[in-house]
Amino acid sequence: MAKHLLKLMDLSEKDITEILNLADQLKYEKKHGIEHHYLKGKTLGMIFQKSSTRTRVSFEVGMYDLGGSALFLSSRDLQIGRGEPVEDTARVLSGYLDGIMIRTFEQAEVEALAEYGSIPIINGLTDYCHPCQVLADLMTFREFKGNFQGKKMCYIGDGNNMANSLIVGGIKMGMKVAVACPENYQPDAEVMKWARENGDFTCTDDILAAAKDADVLYTDVWASMGQEAEKAEREKIFVGYQINDEVMSVAAEGAMVQHCLPAHREEEITAKVFEEHAEEIFAEAENRLHAQKAVLVKLMGNN
Repeated sequence: MAKHLLKLMDLSEKDITEILNLADQLKYEKKHGIEHHYLKGKTLGMIFQKSSTRTRVSFEVGMYDLGGSALFLSSRDLQIGRGEPVEDTARVLSGYLDGIMIRTFEQAEVEALAEYGSIPIINGLTDYCHPCQVLADLMTFREFKGNFQGKKMCYIGDGNNMANSLIVGGIKMGMKVAVACPENYQPDAEVMKWARENGDFTCTDDILAAAKDADVLYTDVWASMGQEAEKAEREKIFVGYQINDEVMSVAAEGAMVQHCLPAHREEEITAKVFEEHAEEIFAEAENRLHAQKAVLVKLMGNN
């Protein structure tokens, strides 16, 4: 496995499978009270330039479970928030910490930390991708459905960081992937080009065609963090890009629903569908903890 987790594109199917297998093991151990202090004495720095619920709590608890500690580092309190170059921050923090998780806007900032630092860097979210969330999503799908081969994933909504990472994760694990987005809100062009060359991938504005025979349906909010000024405009553009009863009726029998949260009921998903699939959605949220612990052990462990 690579030294860092910057984006799923950097991982092989074997890497992802090993992470998911370890995540399953760590989840079992936690549920049965089996201590697993694989990172005893290790410290993770967590840099937040975007606010968070699940990312902060899951990484902090994860390090505690693994016998280590986590430091919350807000950009408001760091010199990086006052213009210190990320290259300098990377080299300074490498002398103090055993790893860094960063949740920020620009993918280039994550890549620079990895280039100039000497410790593992974990992408907790950028505007380009969200690898930790999608590892948890894949873990949850396998937990409920058993395997990936021949299964179909459908994403409906904004072609954002979640769409980019779901496409890569789904294709790498052998799934068919269909995305339904408005014309000017499609996923990253390079990601889609890679997907078409490496798997069964379609991108369309036809929601029902994308959802047809899907084994799992994903969605995300119409306006992400940093897009608040576009909210009213996006609400008009994304009308209909919603997981609802009509969409569920064309999906495969027993299809799952996943949402990275927070969810805006009656926008990207109806309250009815959300509650009918709440078990799957909150299992997905919990699995952020276990999948990220697996990543931490893989990158920061001694073996």
